Amino acid sequence: MRRKRVTLAGISNDNARRASLKKRRLGIMKKRSELIIHYGGHVYQVIYRPDESEPMIWSSHDEVQHLLDEYSKTPKLDCSKKTVN
Repeated sequence: MRRKRVTLAGISNDNARRASLKKRRLGIMKKRSELIIHYGGHVYQVIYRPDESEPMIWSSHDEVQHLLDEYSKTPKLDCSKKTVN
């Protein structure tokens, strides 16, 4: 039996929108910890919230900045080889 088609719409109620963002953020954080446990390595997470100017960053801000600096130093050809669409 099929599910009904869901129509996507923005959440107009501010309190409901914040609650939904909080639930989704917790779910994404759980997925991040699962990825670290199962696959090891580094997982960085950046979440932009509409009501704040600074993003929420998991792992430390310095580690993320170091990763972005390393990525920007690599030649464009090497970056495009590792990029997946």
